[in-house]
Amino acid sequence: MLMCSARRLDSSEASIAPWLSVNNAAEAIKFYKAAFSAVELYRLEDGDGNIAIAELSVRGANFWIQEEAAAIPAMVGRGFFRMVITVNDPDALFELAIAAGAIEIAPINEEHGWRIGRVADPFGYHWEIGKRLFE
Repeated sequence: MLMCSARRLDSSEASIAPWLSVNNAAEAIKFYKAAFSAVELYRLEDGDGNIAIAELSVRGANFWIQEEAAAIPAMVGRGFFRMVITVNDPDALFELAIAAGAIEIAPINEEHGWRIGRVADPFGYHWEIGKRLFE
């Protein structure tokens, strides 16, 4: 008999979205728009006008695209995948993840309209935990 127990943080809604690091974010965005009718929801550009990160949606299923070189230099040429969890109280979920054994990669902070931090799980995946400050 399987038994399952889980500690609930709260009953607030949450969403999880893939975060893809790619070589040539502009071309990736063009492809996802053409292939899946993706809609661009958010874009952050660097000082030269290049795409640093963008959020896309395919019929309400959101995901993120980031330029690979800017994401994780050690992963260049191999691709990289992480998840973004959007919740009402990122600080509480961040602390819960650390208590469960996650490793802090970037502390919770506020930047680019988000309150967000990053942890790595014991299996090597990175999780951004945050919330938008402005809707």
